[in-house]
Amino acid sequence: MTTTWDEAFANRYEEWSARMTADVAFYVDLAREADGPLVELAIGNGRVAIPVAQATGRRVVGLDSSPAMLEEARTRAAESGVDLDLRKGDMRDLALDEPAALIYCPFRALLHLPTWADRRRTFERVAASLRPDGRFAWNAFACDHRIAARLDGVHQQEPVPHTIRYSVGDNRIDTVLADGATSSLWWATKNEWLGLLDVAGLEVEALYGGFAHEPFADDSREYVFVARLRGDLP
Repeated sequence: MTTTWDEAFANRYEEWSARMTADVAFYVDLAREADGPLVELAIGNGRVAIPVAQATGRRVVGLDSSPAMLEEARTRAAESGVDLDLRKGDMRDLALDEPAALIYCPFRALLHLPTWADRRRTFERVAASLRPDGRFAWNAFACDHRIAARLDGVHQQEPVPHTIRYSVGDNRIDTVLADGATSSLWWATKNEWLGLLDVAGLEVEALYGGFAHEPFADDSREYVFVARLRGDLP
């Protein structure tokens, strides 16, 4: 897969993600409802998985391609007294020992996948890894050209010093920290997400505009999806 994450970014990830808290309760609630294995894609430092494990009393399987992030998750899990099954791997190659009741991917991490083919392969692997009544949940920002125009190339101090650069022709956003560490995202439209679900044999259970179950509307700035295997599949 194209490299979209500079390992040096891991050094500032805790600060970078500190203001993202609203999603934790959303994914915890889904995990409480899931009767079976729990899997987080792009587990990062365990920001969501640790509360999920604490709330459910169950082990969370956590996949990430970053050794540095997995090491942070391992340290944080030990400090919190929870058991995470941490695995280094590419979400496009997801393979589980047993089907999952919930697979989730928080903090817009699916946007690190740069191409339709990368995302399609991931969605197909998720579909193949779910129990018949299992769920797949994720969130991603809805790109707003007005926000992009305002932020493009502007140096910002919070939450850590960084500059965001938009490459419109590639649907790409590069976040460059002051030390040069870079994280890249490729945005997607609602129709692209729906198309990915369709080709993977999944269907929308719910689409929210926020983590408090706000209806998705024309002015929503976040896609919050919950999907299931399509009902017409054998």
